[in-house]
Amino acid sequence: MDFVVITLLNSVAYGLLLFMLSSGLTLIFSMMGVLNFAHASFYMLGAYFAYQISTWSGFWLGLLLAPLLVGGVGMLVEWHGLRHVRRFGHVAELLFTFGLAIVFEELVPLIWGKASVPYAVPAQLEGALFSLHGAAFPIYKGFMMAMSLGMLAALYGVLTRTRIGLIIQASLTKPDMVEALGHNVPRITMLLFGGGTALAGLAGVIGGNAFVTEPSMAASVGFIVFVIVVVGGLGSLGGAFLASLLIGALQTFSVTLDVTLQQVLTLIGLSLPADTNLARVSLVQLGPVLPYLLMVAILILRPRGLMGVRES
Repeated sequence: MDFVVITLLNSVAYGLLLFMLSSGLTLIFSMMGVLNFAHASFYMLGAYFAYQISTWSGFWLGLLLAPLLVGGVGMLVEWHGLRHVRRFGHVAELLFTFGLAIVFEELVPLIWGKASVPYAVPAQLEGALFSLHGAAFPIYKGFMMAMSLGMLAALYGVLTRTRIGLIIQASLTKPDMVEALGHNVPRITMLLFGGGTALAGLAGVIGGNAFVTEPSMAASVGFIVFVIVVVGGLGSLGGAFLASLLIGALQTFSVTLDVTLQQVLTLIGLSLPADTNLARVSLVQLGPVLPYLLMVAILILRPRGLMGVRES
C-alpha cells in the first residue's frame, strides 16, 4: 500500500510537470490557432537559462528570471517571424516552428556543449518531505506540484477573472472591434505567444534539475507534449490537465511494476499464446509506447479528445 501511495504521488508530480509544459502549447493553440512545433525547445531554453543564472546567483533568481527570458525570446520570435508567416497559412506556421526547433537544437550545444550540465536541485529543497515505511517522497517533487498547481490557478484566474483576460479573448475572436476600442491587437498576440513560451520555460526551470539538462531534452518530451494536447483535446486547458495526469500515471506505474504484458491481459480476461515473444514483454519495456497507444485509442473512439473544444 505504501508503494502504491508513493508511486501515485510520483505520477502526480510528473503529470503536473507535463501539464505545466503542455499548458503553454494549449494556450497558444486555443487562442491563436498556432501549433508550435518548437514548444519543447523553449522548455530546454528555460532549463539552460536557469542553469546559467544559478551558476552566478543561485537557483531562486533563475526561477524568477529564466521564464521571463524565455518569454522574451518567444515574443521576439512572434514579432519578427511568426506574424509574417501566419498569413501564408497553417502549413507555413508548422514549417517555421519546426525549423525554429532545429535551430535551437543546434545552438544549445554550441553554447553549453553536447554533454549534460550540472544543474542541481537547490540545497534548501533536498531531502525527504515525508516517508512511509522507508519509501521517501522528496521535498523537490512537492515543490514541483505546488508550483504547477499555483500556475494553473494563476492562469485560470487571469483568463477568466481579469480585464486583461477578457481583452485577450476578445482580441482573438473580434480583433477589429477590440482595435477600434484602442487596444493594440498585434501587441496582445505577441504577449500571448510570449506568455505561452514562458510557461514552457518555467517547466524547464523546474524539470531541468529534477531530471537532466542536456541538448536532447527537448526531443525527449516534445512528442509527449503533443500526445497530451491531442488526448486532452486541441485547445482545451482542462483536457490537457486530465491528459497530463493520465499519461504521468501510465509512464510512472509502467516503470515501477515488474509484470509482463501477459499478466496484465490476464487481469482483464485476455491472453496471448505463451510461446510468443510479445507475451514475455515487460511493462517496463512497453512503458514508452503506452502514451502513443492511448493517443491512437482516443483518436479512434473520440477524435476531438477528452475535452476538445476545437475540431482537430
